[in-house]
Amino acid sequence: MARIAIVTGGTRGIGRAVSIALKEAGYTVIANYAGNEERAKAFAEETGIAVRKWDVADFAECQTAAAAIATEFGTIEILVNNAGITRDATMRKMSRENWDDVLDTNLGGCFNMCRVVWEGMLAKNFGRIVNIGSVNGQAGQYGQVNYAASKSGIHGFTKALAQEGAAKSITVNAIAPGYIDTDMVAAVPANVLEKIVARIPVGRLGKASEIARGVAFLVADEGGFITGSTLSLNGGQHMY
Repeated sequence: MARIAIVTGGTRGIGRAVSIALKEAGYTVIANYAGNEERAKAFAEETGIAVRKWDVADFAECQTAAAAIATEFGTIEILVNNAGITRDATMRKMSRENWDDVLDTNLGGCFNMCRVVWEGMLAKNFGRIVNIGSVNGQAGQYGQVNYAASKSGIHGFTKALAQEGAAKSITVNAIAPGYIDTDMVAAVPANVLEKIVARIPVGRLGKASEIARGVAFLVADEGGFITGSTLSLNGGQHMY
């Protein structure tokens, strides 16, 4: 029987590629989305992947969604925490609201979703969690103290939770993508993007499918000896 996988932010960008890659690998995938119903419906019709709407920043909504999915599909064994937002501004201009929104969604959402699937994974004695961090959580980025803090927090969260899950065959890993050719990066002004690409040794933006390939590697049944790791997929932009 196919393992059940949830991908948050799973209908667009990196999440879309991950959802498709996991379906192609034989998993039963449920893609979460927060906003655009029309786009999510089109994604579901195109791919045959189930979509469900909830806000990962809202713990009660996560509880309700996870319970409904477990009832409909079975125990959730794979979780990819991909949902994320940006609210960029320098410190002088950043509002507390923009700080809270990014931390609540990017890092709080990671906690919320892990918390609501954790008991099921413990009972099953199996689990695969992949949290999507960022090169900017590793190296920092001007005008992104909220985003960088949230993604850096994900990397620490991953290492701590990996220690709790290891004895129960639950692995917890992270992927830190560099700049990927998605809508989020497309919103960056062209002159700024040109400078970013110039700093990437491979000389191009990454593809969402390349991140998805990393996720598929980490969630495989054969991946039980990899936990607490961060896989940096950034074209050589940040090496350490």
